[in-house]
Amino acid sequence: MTTNENTLFIGGRWSPSETGQTYTCLDPYTGGIASRAAAARAGDVDRAIKAARQAFAPWASLAPHMRRDYLMATADAVEARAEEIATAITAEMGGPAGWGAYNVKVLCEKLRFAAGAAYQGLTGEAIPSNNPDRTMMAIRKPAGVVVSIVPWNAPVLLVGASVPAALIVGNTAVIKASEQTPLTQALVVQCFADAGLPDGVVNLITNAPDNAAEVVDALIAHRDVRRIHFTGSTRIGRIIAEKAGGHLKRAVLELGGKAPFIVLADADLDRAVSAAAFGSFANAGQGCLSTERIIVDRSIADEFCERLAAVARKVPHGDPRKESTVLGPVINQAAATRLVEMTADAVSKGAECLAGGTADGRCVAPTVLKGVTPAMRLYQEESFGPIASVVIVDGPEDALRVANDNDYGLSSAIFSRDVTLALDMAKRLNAGMSHLNGATLDDEAQIPFGGVKDSGYGRSGGAIGFEEFTDVQWITIEGPRAPRYPFSE
Repeated sequence: MTTNENTLFIGGRWSPSETGQTYTCLDPYTGGIASRAAAARAGDVDRAIKAARQAFAPWASLAPHMRRDYLMATADAVEARAEEIATAITAEMGGPAGWGAYNVKVLCEKLRFAAGAAYQGLTGEAIPSNNPDRTMMAIRKPAGVVVSIVPWNAPVLLVGASVPAALIVGNTAVIKASEQTPLTQALVVQCFADAGLPDGVVNLITNAPDNAAEVVDALIAHRDVRRIHFTGSTRIGRIIAEKAGGHLKRAVLELGGKAPFIVLADADLDRAVSAAAFGSFANAGQGCLSTERIIVDRSIADEFCERLAAVARKVPHGDPRKESTVLGPVINQAAATRLVEMTADAVSKGAECLAGGTADGRCVAPTVLKGVTPAMRLYQEESFGPIASVVIVDGPEDALRVANDNDYGLSSAIFSRDVTLALDMAKRLNAGMSHLNGATLDDEAQIPFGGVKDSGYGRSGGAIGFEEFTDVQWITIEGPRAPRYPFSE
C-alpha cells in the first residue's frame, strides 16, 4: 500500500482516483504537509459501491465463525500497526501518542466484541400465530452495502462505531475517510487487507474538501447503498439526514454534544476535579463527548474552580511529538482563533478566566472560565476545544434546569455521594448517556452509544448496534390443516 496518490481501496486493490487528482493534508502543529491522498469523485464512488455490492452475497453466505475469524485477525493487524497508526494520527490531526494508543485500543475492543457476537447479531424469533397450524418467525438479514462516513477527531476508534458491527452480520462496507485524516484511515483499512478479508468487503474513499459534497451525494444516492452511518457535526448531520430521507435510506447519526457535568454539594471533589479536567482537556477538547458545561453548586464553586484551574495550569501542552505532551494543537488556525474569541466573549460579559485563555499558534492553553452565563457564546455553542466552562447553580433542581437548557443530548455526568439522588437526576436528563461519578468522555464496545435531540439518532454498540445494520423479515409456513381461502376451484 502507498499513502500518496493511491489511497482509494476498491475491490481489494489500492488505486488512484479516476481523474488522477490528489490533495494535501496539513500537519496541525507544524503547518507542513502531513499527507497526500487521492481526490475521489463520483465515478470512484460508483466503483467502490459496485465492488462492495459484488462482494456482499458471498460474504453474507459465510458461516458466522468465518466472519468472526476475519475480525479477530483484523484486531491483531491493528495492534501490529499501532505505532504506525499513532504516528499518522499525530501528523494529520495533532493527537499525542496517548491519543493514538487509545484509538487503537478502542477499535480493537470493538472488533473483538463484534467478532464475539458472530452468532447473536442475526438471531430472530418464533412468533405464535392465531392459526394453530401456521408457523411464524421473524428473521434478521444483513441490509447490504453500508456507507460509513468517519470524522478526523477520533479517526481510528470511530471506524469501530459502525464497520465491525456491519461486517459481522454480513454487510459489506464503503468507508469515506475524513478529508483531514486519509492516511490514518487508509492504515486502518490496510489492516482489514492484512487480515485477508475477501476483495470488496471493505472499501475506502478519500476525497478533497472541495469535492466532499459531490462524493457524499454519490454515496447516499447510489441504489446499492442500504445504510448510512455518519459521525460528525450536527450541521452536516442535518444535511445527511435530509438526503438519506429523500432516498428512503436508514441512517445512524452520531452528532455534536454539549455535555453537562453536574457537581453537587456533597461530591467527592478529588474525583470530580480529575474527571472534569479529563473530559474538558483530553484530545484538546475535540470530541462530541467532551465536557462542555461544568455545572457546580454554589457552596463548593470557589474550591472546585481553584482546584480545576490548578490542574489546568499543569497540563503539558504543545508539540504532540514530545513524549511529555498530553494536549496537542487544535485542528487548524481557524479553530484556535474561534476558541480565543469565545473566551474573550465570556470574559467581556463577566466570566473570570482562572487559567489559560491564550493560544500559541494552534495550541490553545487549557482554559478554565468561572461564572459562565446564558449571555455568553460558550453557554450554548459547542466549543470543540480545551475550555472548561463553569456555570454556578443553586441546588440539584437548578443544576438539572441548566443541564437540559440546550439543544444537544449526547453525554452527561453527575457527581454526588448520594447515588439515589444522582440516579433520579440522570433519568431526568435529556441525554443518551449519563455517568454517575464518572467522566463524560467514555466508551465501551458493548454499550448502546448515541444521543437524543440535536445529537442525532440511532445507536452504535451493544446488541442494538447489530440491529441497525439488519432488515427484519416475517416468514410464515402454512400446515396441511390450515384454513382454506374463500377462493377455490
